[in-house]
Amino acid sequence: MEVVIINGKKRDGVGKKATKAVRKTSEVPCVIYGAEGVTHFQALEKDFRHLIYTPDFKIAEIFVDGKKYRCILKDKQLHPVNESLLHLDFLQLTPGRPIKVNIPVRFTGSSVGVKAGGKLIQSIRRVQIKCVPEAIITELTVDISDLDLGQSVRVRDIIVPNGIEMMNAGSIPLGLIEIPRALRSAQTEAAKKK
Repeated sequence: MEVVIINGKKRDGVGKKATKAVRKTSEVPCVIYGAEGVTHFQALEKDFRHLIYTPDFKIAEIFVDGKKYRCILKDKQLHPVNESLLHLDFLQLTPGRPIKVNIPVRFTGSSVGVKAGGKLIQSIRRVQIKCVPEAIITELTVDISDLDLGQSVRVRDIIVPNGIEMMNAGSIPLGLIEIPRALRSAQTEAAKKK
C-alpha cells in the first residue's frame, strides 16, 4: 500500500481570520478526526498533490509537531474557480475499529464484446467498502473476459476478500459493452433479410 508522508504544524487559531492567514502562506488548513479527539494542523499545499490528484487509494502518514497520525483522506474542499485546496479532513486509523472507504475498481482481461467491435463504458470508478484498517486494500478487480456485446458487469460480480464488506448495492452496474451504432445497424439489416 502506498503511503504519502505529510509534515505539518499545529494550528492554534481555527476561526475565519486565522484560516485566511494560513491560506495566504500557501498552506492548507486541515483537521484530523481521531479516537483521542480532533487535531487542527496546517501543511504546504504542494505536499498533498500525490494524495489528492490521483485515482489510486493511498494512506497518509501525517507528522504534526513530532506526533505521527496514520490517516485516510475523508473530505476535501476546492476553490470554485482556481481549484486550489481550501480545506482537508482526515480520519485517523484506529486498529480494530471499522471504517468506510472508497476504493477504485479496475477491469482485467479482454472482453469478447470489445474484440467484436463494442466499446467498454465504465460507469462507476470507485466503490465503498467497510473494513478494519488492517484489512484495507488498494483496489478491487473484476474480470470482464466473458462480457459480450450488450452485457454488463455489476457490483455483485466483484470478488471481495475476507474481512471486507461491500457497501454498494449489488445490482449497480460497474460497466457495460456498448454496441456501436454501425454494428447495431448491420445487425438490424441482417435480421430484416432473414
